[in-house]
Amino acid sequence: MATFLYKLGRLAFRRRHFVALMWVALLTLAGVGAASAPAAGSTSFSIPGTEAQKAFDLLEQRFPGASADGATGRLVFKAPAGEKMTDAANRATVEKTVGELGDGSEVVSVTDPFKTNAVSKDGTVAYISVSYDAPAMELKDATRDALEKAGDQARDSGLTVEVGGDALQAAAEPGAVGEVVGLAIAAVVLVMTLGSLVAAGLPLLTAIIGVGIGVSTITALAKALDLGDTTSTLALMIGLAVGIDYALFIVSRYRGELAEGRDREEAVGRATGTAGSAVVFAGLTVVIALAGLAVVNVPMLTKMGLAAAGTVVIAVLIALTMIPALLGYAGRKVRPAGEKRGKSPEKPAGKPNLGTRWASFVIRRPAAVLLLGVVGLGTIALPVSQLELGLPDDGSQPTSTTQRRAYDLLSEGFGPGFNGPLMIVVDAKDSADPKAAAAMVTDGIKDLKDVVTVTPATFNKAGDTATITVIPDSKPSSAQTEDLVHAIRDDIASKADADVLVTGTTAMNIDFSQKLTDALIPYLGLVVGLAFLLLIVVFRSILVPLKAALGFLLSVLAALGAVVAVFQWGWLGGLLGVEETGPIMSMMPIFMVGVVFGLAMDYEVFLVTRMREAYVHGESPSQAVVTGFKHSARVVAAAAVIMMAVFGGFISSSESMIKMIGFGLAIAVFFDAFVVRMAIVPAVLALLGRRAWWLPKWLDRALPNVDVEGEGLRAHDQKDADPDEDRELARV
Repeated sequence: MATFLYKLGRLAFRRRHFVALMWVALLTLAGVGAASAPAAGSTSFSIPGTEAQKAFDLLEQRFPGASADGATGRLVFKAPAGEKMTDAANRATVEKTVGELGDGSEVVSVTDPFKTNAVSKDGTVAYISVSYDAPAMELKDATRDALEKAGDQARDSGLTVEVGGDALQAAAEPGAVGEVVGLAIAAVVLVMTLGSLVAAGLPLLTAIIGVGIGVSTITALAKALDLGDTTSTLALMIGLAVGIDYALFIVSRYRGELAEGRDREEAVGRATGTAGSAVVFAGLTVVIALAGLAVVNVPMLTKMGLAAAGTVVIAVLIALTMIPALLGYAGRKVRPAGEKRGKSPEKPAGKPNLGTRWASFVIRRPAAVLLLGVVGLGTIALPVSQLELGLPDDGSQPTSTTQRRAYDLLSEGFGPGFNGPLMIVVDAKDSADPKAAAAMVTDGIKDLKDVVTVTPATFNKAGDTATITVIPDSKPSSAQTEDLVHAIRDDIASKADADVLVTGTTAMNIDFSQKLTDALIPYLGLVVGLAFLLLIVVFRSILVPLKAALGFLLSVLAALGAVVAVFQWGWLGGLLGVEETGPIMSMMPIFMVGVVFGLAMDYEVFLVTRMREAYVHGESPSQAVVTGFKHSARVVAAAAVIMMAVFGGFISSSESMIKMIGFGLAIAVFFDAFVVRMAIVPAVLALLGRRAWWLPKWLDRALPNVDVEGEGLRAHDQKDADPDEDRELARV
């Protein structure tokens, strides 16, 4: 592989005009496609194989035209102190608002709280429910504006009015200001690492082009492939991070080759052949981890994973072709490693760099460093034992939002469970007496604990299917509500003369969390297993890939522990803008396993391949570790800081889900790069010695030789060298 990439790098360097035009043309084509494509709208959220999804599908079949997936909105009113909502003036304001909302083009129905008994017992709180014929993400802006305007007009009468429901839901903003700050930090780190503005600009430019092509392509295909607006969020996040890192590794290796006296074309070829090989395999591990999300069998996650994986493939291709082309344009503006402006490169015999000094220290004290690293991460991982999973709702929104205030008003007036009603679907098609079956289900649910209200059964036109609404006594994300769902499914369903299914947002969230939990071990086995096999091919070792996988598990557990401490327990929550603690997003464990595993293997490949290269070329195991750190530690550290800055930018988002993902990925990169790869890995390699690179002979013969270390380039040099160059004169 090294020889092929060496030739590819030199070709891109010589044909830089063609390569640059090709990528610019692809960016333009993707941009035009995105601009002319129809709006994506909302991807259909479904969880195949769950009871909540089965009930939802049954509702669509038995209650046609009911817009089961339509958006809902709520206007929640609270009377001023000393007044009630039933007072004449307040009642007139609410009824006027009902009339105004009923004129909307996408409105199916608007409820009058005085006719539907939607007034609290003390008379201080009332609410209007609005049903729409389109999903939340597909509502017109004018429809959302009309809902908010109605609330504003009602406030003018002196009432407290807040707006809730998923009708206000829009595409989550990842935090534009934070992303700009993240990119600014990345730019500073690149300048410090690569020594010039031009060299630093190349990774930023290529990463932006790669993300532009990836995200634009996703946007262009969104309607055709049913991709939601959130699909591109992960692609943007991962594409920026790996795009910068992959380009950084190749540019850094290029500067190192220049420092050894090679001409620029040869240096480009060498950098692409060696660092480029590591980029290919690092990219493959990320693609495996992201594409593996399809194992979970949640269409939304599958699409997000595949879209992000495609963006990573683009980042790899750009690093292997466009970076060599741009280095050709840059010429002498990208200087050899160690060269200051106007001065020659520093000699290798100079003062050892920080990476060399750190690796030498670890080799002298490997057991102590290993123990400290494992115990430290293990301690941080302890909160994982208290992990509670759920999905965010309006109760997890910042208190500054009207959705959160509406949620709190409803809890105050009607109880916390009112924000998460359960819908019971009674399929009595095969029952002898459907009404009796539904009545039996209703009476049974009333006898369960944690139930506040059970509405009478509502049948469809055919009279074979009924819906019952149950209001729990506890909030939607509580363990008590989850126990109630299981009690209905286990106790009531087993006794009923009909199929009894539980659905609704709360039940859907419970099923989603359970499905993700059940899929975690198979997903982990698939991703780690495939990457383990890949790393055996790369490192030609059994113990090095095993150590890489175990180190990854340690860093992910520590990162999840930190997420629990901040978002569930509230530690340092004020510093990060976490206004409401609660269950951790159910996607978080499997999401972090997928993303962090791919990124962790990046650092493993880049750092350890340089050690392997030194070992293969004759250095002792300990010296190879020091050599690997000498050449790669600074670049890996810079790459990790850049990735942390990019992910950290998402912490500024107002959406708790995006904030949690940004923090989780940033802290996971910190633990994995600086504790696992920079401390635990060299300590383990120092303790193992030559055994670290052991591989059974039969397996060595069976594995393909991918030549990540560039051994083929050395043979290439010897073949092209002058046969008389090293010949000495003989004395006669």
